[in-house]
Amino acid sequence: MSNLLSSDARNTHLPALGETGWGAVKGRDAIRKIWKFKSFSEAWGFMSRAALGAEKLNHHPEWSNKYNVVDVTLITHDCNGLSDLDIKLASLMDKLAGGATVVRDHSEPISCLCETRATGHGFA
Repeated sequence: MSNLLSSDARNTHLPALGETGWGAVKGRDAIRKIWKFKSFSEAWGFMSRAALGAEKLNHHPEWSNKYNVVDVTLITHDCNGLSDLDIKLASLMDKLAGGATVVRDHSEPISCLCETRATGHGFA
């Protein structure tokens, strides 16, 4: 079983992750980040690489994919909060995401590339 991050570990790691776009999840001891990639295949490639890393850590994200957008929440379920595994996986995902755009405002719905294109063509 994993242990919750200590106060010292939180003070050391969470501000640095926050600078890269990871943010607290309201009502949960979890962190979330949203990336926009240039295409569906770039998003899927990121998810495939991240899945391999998650398997090696034996720690798996809560995530969703909508065309070029990947939305990730990290929490360690067996301790119901953030653990060292979340810090490791967040850092790995940041490295794997390359030049993807980070969506820092999680309060609004995020349009994927296909929705943006449809709106521009009068479909939505």
